[in-house]
Amino acid sequence: MEPIMNIRKLALYSTFLSVSFCTGSVFAATTKAPSGPVKASVHKAPAKAAPVKAAAPAKRVAKARNAPFVAGGEEGVIVTGTHATNRHARQSTSPITVLSSATLRRSGMMNLADALAKTYPSINMSTMGNDAGALTSFIRMRGLNPNQVLVLVDGKRRHTTANINADAGPNFGATPVDLNMIPSNMIDHIEVLEDGAAAMYGSDAIAGVVNIITKKQDHGLNMSAQTGANAYNGDGWQYQLNADGGLKLGNDGFIHISGQVYHTDHFVTNTVDNRLAGYVPAGAANELYTGSVKVPKNSNKIMSTPEETRENLGIDFGKNLTENIQFYGQITYAHRHAEAYENYRVPSGASASNPELFPYGYSPLETIDENDYAATLGLKGGHFFGFDWDLSSTWGEDLDKISNQNTTNPNMYAATGYTPTTVRTSNFRLAQWTNNLDLRRNFKIANVVPVTVAFGGEHRLEQYTIMAGEPASYEYGGTSALAGLTPQDAGKWNRDVWAAYLDGDFHLLKNWDLDFAGRFEHYTDVGNTENGKVSTRYDITKRIGLRATISNGFRAPTMAEQHYSAINVGPTSVLGLLPVSSSEARATGASPLKPERSTSATGGIVLEPIDGFHIETDVYQINIRDRIVQGGNVTGATAISALEAMGVSLPALTQLSENAVQTYYFTNGASTRTQGLDIKADYMFRMHRYGNLTLSMALDLNRTRLTHNGMSSTGSPLLNAQNIAYLTTAYPRSKIILNAFWTIGKWDVNVRQTRYGETTDMMTYQDWTPTASICPIDGKQLQQSSSCFAQFKNSPRWLTDLEIGYRVNSRWHLAVGANNIFNVRPRKLPGELNQLGGNPYDTFSSQVPMTGGYYYGRVNFTL
Repeated sequence: MEPIMNIRKLALYSTFLSVSFCTGSVFAATTKAPSGPVKASVHKAPAKAAPVKAAAPAKRVAKARNAPFVAGGEEGVIVTGTHATNRHARQSTSPITVLSSATLRRSGMMNLADALAKTYPSINMSTMGNDAGALTSFIRMRGLNPNQVLVLVDGKRRHTTANINADAGPNFGATPVDLNMIPSNMIDHIEVLEDGAAAMYGSDAIAGVVNIITKKQDHGLNMSAQTGANAYNGDGWQYQLNADGGLKLGNDGFIHISGQVYHTDHFVTNTVDNRLAGYVPAGAANELYTGSVKVPKNSNKIMSTPEETRENLGIDFGKNLTENIQFYGQITYAHRHAEAYENYRVPSGASASNPELFPYGYSPLETIDENDYAATLGLKGGHFFGFDWDLSSTWGEDLDKISNQNTTNPNMYAATGYTPTTVRTSNFRLAQWTNNLDLRRNFKIANVVPVTVAFGGEHRLEQYTIMAGEPASYEYGGTSALAGLTPQDAGKWNRDVWAAYLDGDFHLLKNWDLDFAGRFEHYTDVGNTENGKVSTRYDITKRIGLRATISNGFRAPTMAEQHYSAINVGPTSVLGLLPVSSSEARATGASPLKPERSTSATGGIVLEPIDGFHIETDVYQINIRDRIVQGGNVTGATAISALEAMGVSLPALTQLSENAVQTYYFTNGASTRTQGLDIKADYMFRMHRYGNLTLSMALDLNRTRLTHNGMSSTGSPLLNAQNIAYLTTAYPRSKIILNAFWTIGKWDVNVRQTRYGETTDMMTYQDWTPTASICPIDGKQLQQSSSCFAQFKNSPRWLTDLEIGYRVNSRWHLAVGANNIFNVRPRKLPGELNQLGGNPYDTFSSQVPMTGGYYYGRVNFTL
């Protein structure tokens, strides 16, 4: 456990060095503008609807002395976490961070999820995704599951992916919003609400809310191209082409179109061990790699990133229909093809797989062909009995075809002499149709107390469909790496969600704001939920403010969590996920899922000790009960019986070791408490002829503890030590981002230093563990045990990123950069924990990426 005091000292030291965030980002924090506190009555409904203007959402503030620094010297009016129409980021009652498109671009990352993890300390990603889960982006916020982060686009709920992460680990069960399916060049800025907000937005808003604000300019053209690769390995080449621009629609409308093309090759870590070459430690089992064919050391490429090609399109538009009614809309579309390596299959020996077809062995590829659609249409206006109103309808749909390439069905081949080498294993569809009516009005109580009242309703239809794979993908035990879904797994499900909310923002005193919110939701499959939130802010002086929030929230089980099932076939093992509602799962201890419930509390202080030096510190605690987790692990004969009862044929697997066949299911199996501390600070040094230097510091300290481990109906704990570690210690104990952005003349330099804290996982003993070793807990074989594990710690790491840019003229800008310039990698696993020799790192740790150093170049053109 890393010493907390050292981290705090480092944070304070960095803060008092006047560290600030880079140009173009806002860490929502501190005091009000010198003109006095914002009053809710300042912005009343206009006499007539203002024309739809295609301007960036940022609102210009003329050199306010303590206005936050963003690109162009502007302070943004936030729209997240409040229904007030005139609230700036630094005046918020809840902590909000605003990240501009320039900040995200300077991260050097081409994908939105990667850029967020680079620039925002509370968001991290796992070292590597497994199986089909590697084909979708997953972000974790404040150490919680990706499902516990709500994503909005221009304030509207974004639909989630249909591709579930069904593998064990911190992302287990996640079907979050895939951020990479949104064109990154469509984004003007992102507002991140660092607080529970289910009372305002409904399900999923437990860890926080990411609200993506899109560009709405009616003029201009922006183009860029970027390419890069991992210079140490010489692979992982990427490129991205972007273009966006705006047009006028008459005198009072606009349309803004954004397009993007992206491609990346596989990155394969070249640090696999030499067991493929035939070396076996004394006493270890190595049946997988016996035989006379000499296998190259780097044959197993499973520890890699997928190859991916993606095309994204985004369209925003708006126009006045009458003086009081405005029509607006948004369309996004994305197509993806991606391929991820699975474990290498040997050409000969006891565990050989189809040597006749692949005499030198083969590496199966799991692939996805995905189409993602979203469309929003809406009307908004004012003067409806004094209310501003917004009526909208949003349709979002994700369609996935999962296939298995370069594979075989070995048991089918043995029985019939035929096997496919490419086969479709499943199809998924998830659709959400969301309809909203929102009303808002500003007035004064007794002509003294400014008040903003907002209320509204929502209806959401959710549909989830699973299609079975081709018969050859699941018959005779299924294809290697990924067995197809059977007709028993297939189905179509839907549910309706009805919601109503009420929010009141009261400016009781000149320097005191109080906000109440309440929300009721009804799910046709899991029942009702009521949630509330109370937030307050008191500004002691113009340089010192205090804020606090207490709320309760929920996350309804996703339809995938309730109905998905799958079989994963490894070279020497089988892992089966049982649908929690099935009789087979109930026979092993499963119970119907219910919503997760949360209680959140935050408190903070915002400071401006000197003009332009902003500091904010917030502490938080999130208690979650009935967390949906992996549970009910069963091995051996019981697991085989459950799978066979579902119609799965496993003819050869009963000959494997006692731990080789395992089943599990989703369950409300845990309660946790997450506690943390966020510190952010910023300052700009204006050095005249030596340019401007903007410094930043952002720190997140985070710790999650298990407060309750559920019991199955058979009386066994639902979570073992490994599952508990996934929830509590696979996330960095701390993360610090120090940033310096210097501009002088035509040059700009960005340096970022990131420290990832320690992570700890409980690792499974793998094939190099001696077969005679016994787990003292259950008396069974230690190899592949689900009771005994080895603790593995990823020690803290520092990463250094550098980007140097040059503005050729007003239209052209060039940049070159290096992320992780010193090629820092995660700590390597010992041999007995390295599965099949191809997994040298802890894949579940959300710490240092396995890819090492990355070098890139970028050119931007603006017209």
